[in-house]
Amino acid sequence: MTPATPAAPPLDDRDGVIWCDGAFVPWREARLHVLSHGLHYGGSVFEGERVYGGRVFKLHEHTARLAASARTMGFELPWSVPELAAATAEAVAVAGLTDGYVRPVAWRGSDSLRLVAPDNRVHVAIAAWPWPRIFTEGPRGIRLRTSRWRRPAPDTAPVSAKTAALYALGALAGQEAEAAGHDDALLLDHRGRLAEATGANLFLVIAGELHTPPPECVLDGITRRTVIDIARDRSLSVVERHLDPPELARASEVFLTGTAYEIQPVTAVDTLRFPLGAVGAALAAAYGRIVRGEEACPVPGRAAPVVSERG
Repeated sequence: MTPATPAAPPLDDRDGVIWCDGAFVPWREARLHVLSHGLHYGGSVFEGERVYGGRVFKLHEHTARLAASARTMGFELPWSVPELAAATAEAVAVAGLTDGYVRPVAWRGSDSLRLVAPDNRVHVAIAAWPWPRIFTEGPRGIRLRTSRWRRPAPDTAPVSAKTAALYALGALAGQEAEAAGHDDALLLDHRGRLAEATGANLFLVIAGELHTPPPECVLDGITRRTVIDIARDRSLSVVERHLDPPELARASEVFLTGTAYEIQPVTAVDTLRFPLGAVGAALAAAYGRIVRGEEACPVPGRAAPVVSERG
C-alpha cells in the first residue's frame, strides 16, 4: 500500500531536497520529461523503505532488490548497491528524519519513445520525508474486499520485480475496494488461490500455525521474510503453501505484512469476520522492537525451515 497522509501538502510542493542522478536538487525542481520512457510503458522500478530512529530498516536488502528489479526489467542502474545505499542514508540525514518514509525510483528517460529502447539513459531519484505510521492510533484492523483483478502467472509478468507495471493492478483493485467501503483489496492469483493485498503479503493463523502463500506470483516482501524469521525464532510453525479462498473460514486470525503496513491485522474479508488476535499482536510487538533497534533481528535460516506445500 502506498503511504498517504491526510491533510498533508502535495508531494510535489514541499520544502527540502531530493537526490536525483547523483546530486541533491530542490524538492520542487525534481522533475522528469513528459516523454520519459518509464512514464509511458510502466518499466520504472521502485522501493518503499521505512526510517526508524534515523536509520532505514534493512537498507541493503531494499537497495539490492531495487537493482534486481531493474535487471528484471532489462536495465542496469548507473550506481552500485553500496553507492545507492549511501545516497539513501545521506538523503535521510539531510532531511533530518527520525521516523519517515523513503522512495527510491529508477526509470528509463526520454532519449527515445520506442517501446524497445535499451539505450535510453537510466535515471534514479531518492526522496525521503517524515511519515511516522500508516495508522497513527495503532493497528485497528482493516476490511478487505476480494477483487475481480488477479495476480498474473509468473510466466506472463515480471512478478519478482517491484515495478510500476505490476502495481497498476493493485491500484485498480484498491480503488474499487475503497469505493465499495472497504480499506483494501484481496487479490487472488491466476488460479483463483489466495495471493496478497494490493501491496502487502497475506498470513493466516490456522490451528496455531502461520500459513502464507508461496511467493510464486507475488512479491516476496522484505517484511514478509522478516516476520517469518521472527515467527521461526519463537518456535512458531510457518507453513508456506497454496491456499484456497474457503480456507479463510478456518483462520482464527488474518494479517498483512509490508513496509507501509508493518504488521496489519485484518478484521474482515468480504462477509467473514476475524478478531484482533494474540499471534499477530505478538509478532507486531516483536517487529516494532526490532525495527527500532531494541531487539536483534533473527538470523535467517537459524531456526527450523519453513514447511512448504503442507495441507
